[in-house]
Formats: sequence, structure tokens, C-alpha cells
Amino acid sequence: MVALSEKAKGLIEGKNFADVATLMKDGSPQISTTWVDHDGDIVLINTTEGRVKTRNVRRDPRIAISVYNLSDPYDAMFIRGRVVEIKKDGAEEHIDRLAQKYIGMNYRQHGDRVILRIEPLHVTLMKS
Repeated sequence: MVALSEKAKGLIEGKNFADVATLMKDGSPQISTTWVDHDGDIVLINTTEGRVKTRNVRRDPRIAISVYNLSDPYDAMFIRGRVVEIKKDGAEEHIDRLAQKYIGMNYRQHGDRVILRIEPLHVTLMKS
């Protein structure tokens, strides 16, 4: 695992979106845009059980994430890593915190939420 720099954490803490790439059963990539968070050096993605990305990482934990500064897209970060845990505990509270960050209100559709806990193995920053 590699540590997230303060710059990397700042991109995640900003109101910036993440593009998350996982691998389909046939090996082809699948990508989705989502909200992002971190717990120290662990990257967090909140999703639901039925989503393609959740099914994909249960089968193959490899994942890639890009985060762009919305006000300067050349200020970006790229992470290759692996999902080390899929956690249900605290996922509904976590999606509410993310919703407050991104849209200023609690999330309206909780469903069967999970948190993907991602260990970064390689991090590249476009601007340092």
C-alpha cells in the first residue's frame, strides 16, 4: 500500500467526483462516476449491493480511480489499487455525509448501501 499525500487527500476532500473503473467478468473495463472519500490512506466509495461495480470487485478486487479538481481538470490524481473490504456497517451514515458534501442535504435513497474500502497501490498526481 502507498500513502496518500496531503495533495491527494485534498483532491478527495474537495467537492470533486471520481471515475471508478472495475473489471467485468470477461475482463473488459466498466467505469462509473461517483462520490469519493477517504479514511486516512484508504479510499472510500459508497455504493449499493446490486451495482455492477460491487459485483465486479467481489469477483476481482482490482480497481482504478481518477479524481479531477472541478475548477482545474489538469489538477488530477490517478489511483490503481484493490478493494480490501466491502463494509455494510456505517454505510448509510457515510452516504449522508457524502451527500452533505456534494449536494448539501442527506441522501434520499439509502437502499442496501456498502462502502468499498480501497488500498492504493499506485498513485500519480498531475500537479504537485
